[in-house]
Amino acid sequence: MKRNSIIKKILTAVLAGAMVFSLTACGGSSGKSSSDTSKLKQVTVCLDWTPNTNHTGLYVAMKKGYFKKQGLKVRVVQPSDDGAEQIVGSGKAQFGVSAQDTMASAIVGKNKVPIVAVAAILQHNTSGIISRKADGITSPKGLMNHKYATWDLPIEKAMLKQLVEQEGGDFSKVKMIPSTVTDEASALKKKSVDAIWVFNGWATIACRQAGLNVNFWYFKDLNKTFDYYTPVYIANESYLKKNPKQAKAFMKALSEGYDYAAKHPKASANILMDENKELKSNKKLVYASQKYISKQYISDAKQWGYIDPARWNLFYSWLNQNKLVSQTLKKNQGFTNEYLPAE
Repeated sequence: MKRNSIIKKILTAVLAGAMVFSLTACGGSSGKSSSDTSKLKQVTVCLDWTPNTNHTGLYVAMKKGYFKKQGLKVRVVQPSDDGAEQIVGSGKAQFGVSAQDTMASAIVGKNKVPIVAVAAILQHNTSGIISRKADGITSPKGLMNHKYATWDLPIEKAMLKQLVEQEGGDFSKVKMIPSTVTDEASALKKKSVDAIWVFNGWATIACRQAGLNVNFWYFKDLNKTFDYYTPVYIANESYLKKNPKQAKAFMKALSEGYDYAAKHPKASANILMDENKELKSNKKLVYASQKYISKQYISDAKQWGYIDPARWNLFYSWLNQNKLVSQTLKKNQGFTNEYLPAE
């Protein structure tokens, strides 16, 4: 699945081009009259990239009137090159979409950004490595002597190095090729690269629909440290402190949207496409992605959005140990479950 993380650069390649930050509403609320919305409080949400099945619950909540019921009118915008973290941190948007790995460098240091994760969109990390089945890259060690499309990011390379070495492999033998991938299926078919970091709920499905036989393995299945939260909803900390009731109202409506999407994948996919017409050109992929990802929204958690402190802290402890952040991340830093609806 596409999102702004290791991953912002992955998205840049996959989607081929930067989006310009726009304050224009995107989907959901454009058809309402001023009399319908004049008393509603506006909340702006900045996506991590273009609308996709990670965001379905948001569009469901808009379309089905869950936000309006809470006295809110939601405007959706897309990020500049700086990403949702800076836009939310600056207060131009109250909420946004990010990821635990992306957030790490933003919430430490003298220029730290005042953001906090308030909900997990998916309960488990659905990213991993895709490759041609014929190459037999069934585990990290198999990357040796093969071409891996790298974005040359410290967290990306540290994760892969640990996974290769924990199997007894030699990471120096992985051929790191600067990524120019804009279409995974095409890149694998042409053999310009042999392995790519992707999200299973989108790219793997797309490759198989393109007729490509592929292997895919999850990072989370190989090392529990890498079952971190990606993607997540973030919020501006100052906004949360000044508007706790409004923030909880927003989260209640958002939760209802994702609860619906978890139970009704096809209907939710239709809502996503109705609100984002450009997705209709790829209906088959959207339906398949939604079928997969609807099961990931809640999964084994007690409710949608819940962030397990132990899992959150495990990944940030690993970043600390590997000196992948400029300052030490503290226990429980960067997230809260406080704004989720009571069970």
